[in-house]
Amino acid sequence: MITYSTNWMGPVSTRWYEDNNIPYVLKMSSGMFGPVEEYKSYTENYSCGRIDIYGLDTEEYWGGKSEYSLGVMRTEDWNAFGDWLDELETPSLCPYIELISNFEKDYNQPIRWIDK
Repeated sequence: MITYSTNWMGPVSTRWYEDNNIPYVLKMSSGMFGPVEEYKSYTENYSCGRIDIYGLDTEEYWGGKSEYSLGVMRTEDWNAFGDWLDELETPSLCPYIELISNFEKDYNQPIRWIDK
């Protein structure tokens, strides 16, 4: 059987959030571990990475594994997609677009990709 899992790779820096104009609110640190400072608390969180695929034919795929790239999406969708993939097993390799489509049907909403 073929199994799938997400592998988180970013975005990591607040620079990405700034470059993509992600909304934020200004907050103040507690001052418990240093001076009280103002900081940006982003109101939307994003994740991206890849889908790792295991259980493939070792003669066709090096080490019996492969991957699909995953673009930037809302972290809530990333987490739900990862949970869904953790339960998924298929007898043959499922194409990327089919994985996304089947997940969105089960999730009852489209993935919220960043479209910037």
